[in-house]
Amino acid sequence: MYPARDLYTVVVPPADSMDEGVASGGVLIHGLTGFMDAGGGGRLAIKHMLNTLPNRPVAYFHVDELYDYRGRRPRTIFDSDHYESMDMPHLTLSEVTDGDGQVFLLLHGIEPDLGWQSVVRSILEIIREFGVRMTVGVHAIPWPAPHTRPVEVTAHSSDPDLLGIHQPWVGQVEIPGSMSALIEIELAKNKMPAMGFAAHVPHYLANGDYPKAALALIDQIALSTGLMIPRDDLRNAAVEMDDDVNRQILAVDENREVVASLEEQHDNVMASRRELTSDETGNIVSGDELAAQLEKYLADLDEKGKSND
Repeated sequence: MYPARDLYTVVVPPADSMDEGVASGGVLIHGLTGFMDAGGGGRLAIKHMLNTLPNRPVAYFHVDELYDYRGRRPRTIFDSDHYESMDMPHLTLSEVTDGDGQVFLLLHGIEPDLGWQSVVRSILEIIREFGVRMTVGVHAIPWPAPHTRPVEVTAHSSDPDLLGIHQPWVGQVEIPGSMSALIEIELAKNKMPAMGFAAHVPHYLANGDYPKAALALIDQIALSTGLMIPRDDLRNAAVEMDDDVNRQILAVDENREVVASLEEQHDNVMASRRELTSDETGNIVSGDELAAQLEKYLADLDEKGKSND
């Protein structure tokens, strides 16, 4: 069993250790590749944050101790008469600055093949060292839903207060384990706030990239943490993909029938969930009112982001 600190190297320490360190007391978001991620929702959300916000590496995990290279051979490009590149695995902790100047941490890269418990001990050590106040995981799951409806999200946490208005979609089920799930479980044992979101991706689109799922995850991150993350690029990509899918579906009668059936099923399920919850005064809040509140909050974030440009 490796000591936790032996599995990673910090290259930028917390702010109290040096003038150019990482500000403490923020959020840590994690999204690791290797587990279920329908439509690449979690991967696209992580990529979007790294591509649109200033960031720098804070710590590197020693991947050679954690990765099975023969079980998951790295993608390699061979061009005519030479090897051009190899996509080497990594597990990196980055410091990211949102559109409002808030600093947060982003754990991204591969889900380790080995040493899960040791890696999670390392992550808990990092959380304590950097004074993280909230940890949020993201991924996506296939779901019997139509692409013509908003992407729904399953929220999860051991602390009901963190879930807010979110209601369960399923009861108790047995699923394959993941590093992200273990992180949340161990954080709960250590009384550290942690939650996560799984975007529901139409099952017939689960094998390709589905930017609408990434957009839904970014929205939930903004709502739960207050981080200001630009979303215009994801919105445009989501609209373009919906237009393309619509064209393909309209061309085949059978596809139109399948989507229409999913729409009816989805709408019936959503109607049955509209008993929902109550506000701070004890009054019942409808699903439409909750949706309006969500839209207003996200619109306010957008306006704030534009004023900071």
